[in-house]
Amino acid sequence: MVQKDLYTEKEIVAGCVKHERRFQEILYRMHARKMYGICLGYAGERQLAQDMLQEAFIKVFRKIDQYKGSGSLEGWIRKIVTNTAIDILRKNPVAGEFFSDDLMVIPDSTKNKALSDMETKDLLAHIARLPEGARVIFNLYALEGMTHQEIADKLNISSGTSKSQYSRARYLLQQWVDEPN
Repeated sequence: MVQKDLYTEKEIVAGCVKHERRFQEILYRMHARKMYGICLGYAGERQLAQDMLQEAFIKVFRKIDQYKGSGSLEGWIRKIVTNTAIDILRKNPVAGEFFSDDLMVIPDSTKNKALSDMETKDLLAHIARLPEGARVIFNLYALEGMTHQEIADKLNISSGTSKSQYSRARYLLQQWVDEPN
């Protein structure tokens, strides 16, 4: 078992820059669980999420020399993971149909106590049920904190499509949360 507490973050990054496997393993173990959760949020299913995570960490290890220590290492890794997940979804031949410009007007519902009482795993399961476009935009807006314009620029869609897909995601999640068990 590798002991990450024996090394500082700076030492771990330096070891990764030198392509030292033990430091790559330490870095992976430090961040893989959280980053897998992010991938799962975008993928909606385990196998694709695992593929996204693997591809993202390959990029992390290739680009680790570009991390300059300013800002959070976890934030830097998270950005690579998010961009990798989006790139993989964009390469999917049917992804374009999920990011259509059809605006879907959905009423904004009031806050629901059931949502605040829901366990994280249950919420993640509901998010995984969302159609791909709505799920990606929900993650980017609600979890990553991007604006609709930033999402539109990243996905090459209109900001109206981003807003519509986010509204669609919220509407569907609200419906599923309100469903009796």
